[in-house]
Amino acid sequence: MVTTEALHELRQILRKGQQPMADWSGGELAVSAVPGAGKSTGMAVAAAIAIANFNLHRQKQLVIVTFTRSAVSNIRKKVSDHLKNLRLPQSSFTVSTLHSLAYNIASTHRELSGFGLGETKIISESLKQKLIRNATNIWVKENPKLYDLLLEGKNFDGEDTERLRRQTVLRTDVLPSLAREAIATAKSSGLSAMQLREAEAPDGGDILAIAAGLYETYERLLRQEGAIDYDDMILGALRVLKHEGVRKYWQERIFAVFEDEAQDSSPLQTELLEILAQNPLEGKNLMRVGDPNQAINSTFTPADPRFFNEFCDRCHINSQLSTLDQAGRSTRNLMQVANYMLHWVNHSEYAKIEKPFRMQRIIPVDADDPQKNANPEPIGKGVEIYLPNTVDDIEHEITMIGDRIKQLHEQDPKLSMAILVRQHNQGRFVAESLAWLTKEHEIKIYDVEQSDRRSRVPMDMLAILQFMERPHSPDNLKSALEVLKDRQKISSLQDLNALASNPEKFLYPTLLDPVLSQLAQETQAKCIGLLRAKIELPLYNLIPFVAFTLYDDEAGLLATADKLGDRLNQQLVGSYSMQTVIESLREIVESENFEAVEDENLEGRYMTGGQVTLISLHKSKGLDWDVVFMPFLHKRICPGEAYIPESVKFLGDFGLPEVTRAQIRAIVHSDRLPNAEEAWKQCSYLKQAEEFRLLYVGMTRAKKLLWLSAAQSAPFSWNTLENRTENAAICPAITELARKFPELISW
Repeated sequence: MVTTEALHELRQILRKGQQPMADWSGGELAVSAVPGAGKSTGMAVAAAIAIANFNLHRQKQLVIVTFTRSAVSNIRKKVSDHLKNLRLPQSSFTVSTLHSLAYNIASTHRELSGFGLGETKIISESLKQKLIRNATNIWVKENPKLYDLLLEGKNFDGEDTERLRRQTVLRTDVLPSLAREAIATAKSSGLSAMQLREAEAPDGGDILAIAAGLYETYERLLRQEGAIDYDDMILGALRVLKHEGVRKYWQERIFAVFEDEAQDSSPLQTELLEILAQNPLEGKNLMRVGDPNQAINSTFTPADPRFFNEFCDRCHINSQLSTLDQAGRSTRNLMQVANYMLHWVNHSEYAKIEKPFRMQRIIPVDADDPQKNANPEPIGKGVEIYLPNTVDDIEHEITMIGDRIKQLHEQDPKLSMAILVRQHNQGRFVAESLAWLTKEHEIKIYDVEQSDRRSRVPMDMLAILQFMERPHSPDNLKSALEVLKDRQKISSLQDLNALASNPEKFLYPTLLDPVLSQLAQETQAKCIGLLRAKIELPLYNLIPFVAFTLYDDEAGLLATADKLGDRLNQQLVGSYSMQTVIESLREIVESENFEAVEDENLEGRYMTGGQVTLISLHKSKGLDWDVVFMPFLHKRICPGEAYIPESVKFLGDFGLPEVTRAQIRAIVHSDRLPNAEEAWKQCSYLKQAEEFRLLYVGMTRAKKLLWLSAAQSAPFSWNTLENRTENAAICPAITELARKFPELISW
């Protein structure tokens, strides 16, 4: 029996704001936490105390759900350590990702899940993309009238070259993107293709009809493949739990559900947890913990912070909302700056439709807080803002950052530092520009993004070899051009759809064909060089050749390509041909079982003292460093604006995938269905709101010093650094911070 004193001592390791979690005694509780509030620490203590108070065991467990595998192991260890100290059974709780919990329920009762025989394979991302491409092609054949309407768009004069270009745009870009959006948003909300068809769109009914058709076709192909996707796991579990006997069985085994990162939940996920938390005797025992102000996945996943905000508001009415607003991590002045940025955005033009942030301020901890040095003393001013009038261009900006890193490292070699970037190409530029810090001063730059680039090597190889094998396929040519563009081997300033729409005229033009532009000629030369290599080189030399073409002097990428080549050589002994190499590469990509070559163990690498970590803003969530640099803060990127590429403007002044998402979102929330133009505006506002939340996440990663900067001259697009915008507009939130806190402006 655990003593009251032991539980009291455990509760005392929490700060006052966290203690309501430990005091949970059943029912619903919403916990809205600010960055650095220690929500996972509070949840672990609350879990251990609940297990003790309610005498939980293997047949009556606490279920903790989170969203990533790393978070699962982190929380499991914390709870396990507390239970060991209290001498309580480890079998009294489980921790899992939401999808693995759903899959466990669905597979335990396969006959009720709706899965067919053999449908156990969880589809990989690459196979999903393949099915979406196939679904697009099938839909085009089955729906010629709708397809012709799209093809005509507006201002179509019937010219053959333009028709070919539009066909390429629709088949390789617009329709696959629309399908991906419709499938993810509708399926995760529990909407069927029929429900999309039945929705009465003001003047965008055709768009939802197209979305429904693509969704239906994808589902058909998925079943033929004998596979399920992640949303099927949730749907399968919900189908199982519709049966009263089975539902009662699970509800009796689960005493309560604690959910972490609740701001990233979709409607179906929330429904599943609420069913499982509904205990037949005790009622609904559900604690949901999250930070809606760190919801940064909603523009590319079905997550929507509106759901968690609504849950918090509902709980607030019943006095079941706890706000964790005290935070250890950052200096007081850094919190002040982050709070003001949040307040300003919520009262700006960017809050017309919905407020981007929940109004909750970050507050420093009390003087007697259990966490040592919870709000540390700042380095210098704690926040340094560098405006365009002191930063000439991006080269000058990164030189200034390098000099500051060198200075800080000399003052304290143990400082942990990070540079946060919004786009992959920014990371590549920073890594190359700061290589001198390692060579001349032995300051390690740990490039997390390079690891991501390496993992894409098999996909790059597959795209290039498929082009070499069938260069006259518009799809193959477009895929190869995309790889060359992503690896910065060709200029992104050209319309790749126009080049790919007629491969023969592009690759081997006659005297009668129009003369290609200078950029197109350079791209043509790259492509012809690849095709010539297929003729002139032995087959086993093609992968090394392609690797050198794409990766130049990037040692890690070249090493990964070498490893890939060795694997194919061993795998295809006696049957090495272009077809078998492509087939093997396709299997590697679809199974996602190829490990890139890493310089060293990743474990614990991100926040190591004495190094500079180069990482994307999205990946930085949940991490922190003594010093954080956030360069390139221009208005074009943050908050950005809805952008329609010239290549798709024949469809209208909006993007079809974005319109689809906004219209499905309206169906889910029972809002009035917007027309295409309204939906486009809504998507633009929601995207800008998320960019501001991403900025907030980045700012709150810093403990002692935050650097914010934007140069006067910056690339129009980071895919090519040559084309510069002079007097580039700065992120409006940074302008406002400089106005409010002029003492933070640095020179």
